[in-house]
Amino acid sequence: MRIAVDAMGSDRAPTVEVEGAVGALHDRADLTVVLVGDEARVRAELDRHPELDRARIEVVHAPDVIDPGESPTTAVRRKPHSSIVVGTRLVKDGKADGFLSAGSTGAVMAAAAILLRPIAGVDRPAVGSPVPSAEGTFFLIDMGANVDTRPQHLLQFAHLGTIYAQDLMGVDEPRVGLLNIGTEPGKGNEQTLETYGLLAASSTLNFVGNVEGREVIRGACDVLVCDGFVGNVLLKFYESIAGFMAEELKAEMEKQGVRLDMKRLYRRLDYSTYGGAPLLGVNGVVVIAHGGSPPQAIRNGIGVAARSVERKMVEHIAARLGELAETSVDR
Repeated sequence: MRIAVDAMGSDRAPTVEVEGAVGALHDRADLTVVLVGDEARVRAELDRHPELDRARIEVVHAPDVIDPGESPTTAVRRKPHSSIVVGTRLVKDGKADGFLSAGSTGAVMAAAAILLRPIAGVDRPAVGSPVPSAEGTFFLIDMGANVDTRPQHLLQFAHLGTIYAQDLMGVDEPRVGLLNIGTEPGKGNEQTLETYGLLAASSTLNFVGNVEGREVIRGACDVLVCDGFVGNVLLKFYESIAGFMAEELKAEMEKQGVRLDMKRLYRRLDYSTYGGAPLLGVNGVVVIAHGGSPPQAIRNGIGVAARSVERKMVEHIAARLGELAETSVDR
């Protein structure tokens, strides 16, 4: 298996990417990592790991970098030799099975949309992420790729999230919830009301109804569907409040003279545990990591990409969304 990694994407590139790749190679014996970026800088970083099996790592030169402040679509077209574009093209050309980047999220999505193209039946690819809850984890989709959506898009997100939960989280019949201001079917705005009807009418979704914000953390569902505007706000608040509460708990324990090992709690709340957010709905495996990712997040993100390939997630999405599109046409 060959996973391409944007070696120039993170805030501390290429140090973080190389160290994460080294860790990923220890995790899987069947893996080859293709580092995409400034060859001289990447090889200089690789020299710091003399124990590395160089037969399982490759470097593809990409001299340009897309900065976060650039217009994503314009940058993708004007910088064909950037690490994001070159890495995505490796997937398109069959020279890599998946691609991970901690670079500009907009540019990664634009490159995937232009080069890999959306899967038939997917109007708008979506970004999702596992999020911790009282019962384990749930999958939040969308978390920022689409800020203006229609009910049909949210229906597609539900199917995309269901496939991810089945293939990557091991949930046979994922419970799908719609984020809303109340649990009653008649709650919400026009968009959520129409979306509720579409989700409830789907015979292939295990739809459990509306989910209020206070129920999210209690594990009310396995897949939580919302538009990207709401999803991004929820995710960032979730990340910040989790860290805030952990720090407050630690401080209070120290005042009381109570010793408590916080390592397990921190691991549970740390985004690097999950490694990255998959871009679902394009013809290829693409995983987006945070720009401030530590090596462990890159390592785990490569693992997410590898498992997605291994479990044929893209093929499953194509089959399911193709059937959904045919059903819509028949109606």
